[in-house]
Amino acid sequence: MPEMPREPRPPSVTRDRFGAIALLIVTTLGAGAPAVAGQAPAGVALPRTADRKPDLSGFWQVSNSAAWDLQDHRAQRGIPAGQGVVEGNEIPYQPWAAARKKENLQNRAAADPETRCYLPGVPRLTYMPFPFQIVQTPRDVILLHEYVHAVRTIHVDGSPHPPDPVDLWLGDSRGHWEGDTLVVDSAHFNDRTWFDRAGNFHSDALHVVERFTLTDTDHIDYSVRIEDAKVFTRPWTMSMILYRHKEKNFQLLEYECYGFDYEKTYP
Repeated sequence: MPEMPREPRPPSVTRDRFGAIALLIVTTLGAGAPAVAGQAPAGVALPRTADRKPDLSGFWQVSNSAAWDLQDHRAQRGIPAGQGVVEGNEIPYQPWAAARKKENLQNRAAADPETRCYLPGVPRLTYMPFPFQIVQTPRDVILLHEYVHAVRTIHVDGSPHPPDPVDLWLGDSRGHWEGDTLVVDSAHFNDRTWFDRAGNFHSDALHVVERFTLTDTDHIDYSVRIEDAKVFTRPWTMSMILYRHKEKNFQLLEYECYGFDYEKTYP
């Protein structure tokens, strides 16, 4: 008679070398009912403000290489290898823009606006390899960045974008809450920033929609929808995790990059 297949042993039970049964407590991150769009997973108690919004306040930072290249890329001198953050790993450039992106890549050492210490733009500022602080009030969500002391204000008071085009490095940001997700609509950008050091770029028609979803005390799901009809054939999306800094006495420090090579950068 063929041997009957054995029933697999439950992962929460194992036997030690004496044959005794040891019970293991297995904790699975995110276990429980699936999350509803715009809300934290069921059973997760989020920190909340006095008006019952998820409290995003604190120090945050990405743990990826998106600032070097949004797409999958191998390691190079001074560039860590990384997995892409773009949905489908494809950025849908128009033909002329794809050629421009290649030129940017070839000339990135001098052409990347970051090399002149300009503000990185949105969303690049969020995934620069530097921490930032979120300060949350009922009227505004303020992002204070270690990188060049950049300050970004997201108005959540219901006010609209200015009616006339405005040339801004970080755009004009207006936010609202959808469930437990902060949705931020940003417009009025200039065309002088890139998305990364790989030469991915945009025009002054850029429109950005970000979604900040606090999934537990220490993690934010961050997703970004990019629209720019002058450069891309369709909208596209990137996503990543923001991690809370919990080190004792953590604070933002100094990074004034233009001060390191001022005479060289600004002759």
